[in-house]
Amino acid sequence: MHLRTIAPGAAAALALTLGTVGAAAADPPRTAAGRPGDVVTSAPTSFHPLPGQPTRTRAWHLTYRSTTAKGTPTTVSGTVIVPDDGRTGPRPLVTYAVGTVGLGDSCAPSAGFPKGTTMEANLIQQLTARGWAVAVTDYEGLGTPGDHTYTVGRAEGQAVLDAARAAERLPEAVAAGVGEDSPVGIMGYSQGGQASSWAAELHRTYAPDLKVKGTATGGVPADLLKVADANDGNVGAGLILMAAIGQNAAFPELHLERYLNDRGRRDVAFLRTHCVAADVAAGLFRKISDVTVSNPLHQPDWQARLRESALGTRTPDAPVYLYHGTADELIPYAVGKQLRADWCARGARVQWTPIPLGEHVLGAIVGAVPAADWLAGRFADRPAPDNCT
Repeated sequence: MHLRTIAPGAAAALALTLGTVGAAAADPPRTAAGRPGDVVTSAPTSFHPLPGQPTRTRAWHLTYRSTTAKGTPTTVSGTVIVPDDGRTGPRPLVTYAVGTVGLGDSCAPSAGFPKGTTMEANLIQQLTARGWAVAVTDYEGLGTPGDHTYTVGRAEGQAVLDAARAAERLPEAVAAGVGEDSPVGIMGYSQGGQASSWAAELHRTYAPDLKVKGTATGGVPADLLKVADANDGNVGAGLILMAAIGQNAAFPELHLERYLNDRGRRDVAFLRTHCVAADVAAGLFRKISDVTVSNPLHQPDWQARLRESALGTRTPDAPVYLYHGTADELIPYAVGKQLRADWCARGARVQWTPIPLGEHVLGAIVGAVPAADWLAGRFADRPAPDNCT
């Protein structure tokens, strides 16, 4: 289904995407020797925005070395897509972070690209049509062994940066103009907004070898505690339990199982194997108290881990285009405004773009082209606009 065919109310409930359909690739090794971003396995695949829709692209499914939130090596899967245009000289590379797809391995973007069932493939196609290469991470634990570390900011940001490194080290992509001299853009919305924003904040310390020109990021859940409070008992309630599973995956000492009642255990088992459309429907308007014997978000250890994923405490070292719908029903507009204020206060160069009356999915659609246009300006080395003052 094309993003433009979704009714606004239903689209909000789907939290950016209907997920993907199909079997995941064979499990790669959980860890691999080498540097973050080194390619572990690669195989040709295909990229289709819609079922059967052809594109003038070449694509490879790969697994690559990355780093967990605790700093240990891990292996993540993803996809590298390059326009099939005969170009061999340096071309821009966008490392793209998708929004929420679900926790089941079959939901991974790489599982849906060959079938044309990955929702944001339509937005990614807008980037390849500009002649840009695109690296799309599946994130840790989505398409690889273990639970997906959903909403764990550091793990997501590192996976996004390492996907770009992997693209620059993939021989077939190098032959098509992707390499160490490629200008790199970071892009994402919703969960992808969290991931891309974390990548922007981590670039200087984690991946300074990448020539990052800027980050376009929108609908950012910059404060998970505020986002959880806004969604408790509301349309995005299912996403709260998904986030709890993701945090517990990264930090098993949180012991999520201790807080769940029988209904909560059934819901967790369901969420671990399904994609976001079913996940949101299953949790629609449910409250945290419906699935727990006590609320883990009231506990100091849970609050500390959630605050570790907060954004705005580090300064992006490249310009940022930050956008947010004023009527976003999943990620409060005030959360986006606060991220803008925090980054501006730290001296970052930020172009803040509210989307009037935009709810969550509409923000992704309306914001995509201006965000890509902004990245084009950075690839052309034009001065980045800044409306912090």
